[in-house]
Amino acid sequence: MATQTVGVALSGGVDSTMAAHILLGQGYAVVGFFMELAQPNLEKDRERAQAMAARLGIELRCVDLRRAFREQVLDYLRGQYRRGLTPNPCLVCNREIKFGLLRQAMEKTGISHMATGHYANIYQDDGPRLCKGVDNSKDQSYFLAGLGRDQLDGLLLPLGGYHKRDVVAMAAARGFVGFSGESQDVCFLSGQSVGDFLANELGEGKGPILTTDGQEIGWHRGLFHYTIGQRRGLSLPDSTPWYVVRLDTKRNAVIVGKDEYLLRKSLSTLPVNWLRRPTDFSSLFTVRIRSNHAGGLARLVPETSGGLSVHFVEAQRAVAPGQFAVIYDADEVLGSAVISASEIAGGK
Repeated sequence: MATQTVGVALSGGVDSTMAAHILLGQGYAVVGFFMELAQPNLEKDRERAQAMAARLGIELRCVDLRRAFREQVLDYLRGQYRRGLTPNPCLVCNREIKFGLLRQAMEKTGISHMATGHYANIYQDDGPRLCKGVDNSKDQSYFLAGLGRDQLDGLLLPLGGYHKRDVVAMAAARGFVGFSGESQDVCFLSGQSVGDFLANELGEGKGPILTTDGQEIGWHRGLFHYTIGQRRGLSLPDSTPWYVVRLDTKRNAVIVGKDEYLLRKSLSTLPVNWLRRPTDFSSLFTVRIRSNHAGGLARLVPETSGGLSVHFVEAQRAVAPGQFAVIYDADEVLGSAVISASEIAGGK
């Protein structure tokens, strides 16, 4: 029987390196693929990936995806912020670049199977089915929820059954050293905030800070410096904190309110990317409204547009249009959709 070849997205970090190491131990033939994107330290990152590939004893192929990354991820990021929305570039990058164009590059060389160092699980028994990783503190199934079923076919996630601490210990025990710490979620930021990145790209855009009833109480330095639920950086002293509740692009205004204005009982979405569409919508499902959100129980009402009306059992805090709502049934990801609107709890 011929040895199965797997292409591993190898960044040179501990996760992708150990994913490749595990696959080698399982008898796979492994080829590393390094993505050239918009990393500020591209040369250094490439050298690190080359060093880890040499340590693993595998070939490393570099794929130049810089232009596609600018057009499909960075342009998306800029466009969403211009509309006052809160984008998630990592989900888009995974769908379009890493599991899109990078996988196509693998397939052009005859490699049909792909692996990454994500902490999530895929089961091909009745699927493919995308599920949470066993390490709840590191689970990355949210970031993979925008993939298509065809992108899950032939995809291996060797770290899904591991805790992060055990992966780090495995690397140390086998002599893999020189990692620079936790990988950067947003690879092109290099330590700066999204707001600072966009300020350099688009320039500052000073405007008023308004209360929900229209009172001007301050000035902001550009809408893209602010996200729904943000408290820090407003410089608005009061007896109780102010929070960003909305970004008004027509007036170039940051709308602020007290904590109760952040609570949302329901939201609407754009058309859903279903990985496994429920046959029965009478049950409660768990919906996560951002990557670090624990999730809230909700009833789902399919809309004729292909989107959903999501009604939470308990109001959720800081729902941000533009972010992704990811739907779970227990540990399984059923689908994802971009949040288009939300309704304030209590009708405020």
